[in-house]
Amino acid sequence: MFQEHTETRHASTNPNVRSAEVDTVVKRQAGPRFFLWVDAVGGYLVCLGDEVMLGQAVPRTGVEVPILADLSRRHAKIIRDGEGYVVESYSTIHVNGKRIHDRALLRDGDEIELGRGVRLLFHKPHALSATARLDFASRHRTQPAADGILLMAESCVLGPRRQNHIVCREWMDDVILFRQGSELCCRSSGALEIDEQPYDGRGRITHNSRVTGDDFALSLEGM
Repeated sequence: MFQEHTETRHASTNPNVRSAEVDTVVKRQAGPRFFLWVDAVGGYLVCLGDEVMLGQAVPRTGVEVPILADLSRRHAKIIRDGEGYVVESYSTIHVNGKRIHDRALLRDGDEIELGRGVRLLFHKPHALSATARLDFASRHRTQPAADGILLMAESCVLGPRRQNHIVCREWMDDVILFRQGSELCCRSSGALEIDEQPYDGRGRITHNSRVTGDDFALSLEGM
């Protein structure tokens, strides 16, 4: 079990040593991701892996969340552990103002600070989904820029309710992106079109699909 915001790694507590060790390992490939563009709402970086690395936005580092800031190339990792999430430090991080030397369990509403001043808010808003969201509390941004970062588990819910992963206030009802085996699908309460083909409320999508309904439109862009 992970102790909340207290556990310490005894092997090495020097963040500079840990950062150097990480930056010299065999090159890491970033996990599966795509950009989700929601018309009249914003753009979101969606990460599909159970482990998501955050770090400086420089070429060939293999991080899923590249941030334009003075950070280590691989600064921290967020791991989905069942229904919960753990942040693992590779360089200087704080959770709710407390220095983390190893790992800490994340809770809804926690603030994660990377380095000096890169602040992210962790949210796990929907009670029926393990998907989480990261929002910038500082002025920093990802490269390319995103309004938020989704750590997608089995589903991602978009719609007018405040507990949704992406709040779309003008929509009448929810739209759900969900995994079905190795495929990604979309479901809505009414008819929709996927890549200009009509579907009766449900269909398979790709990382380059365009989906439209009576009062919504969204696009996926592979990375």
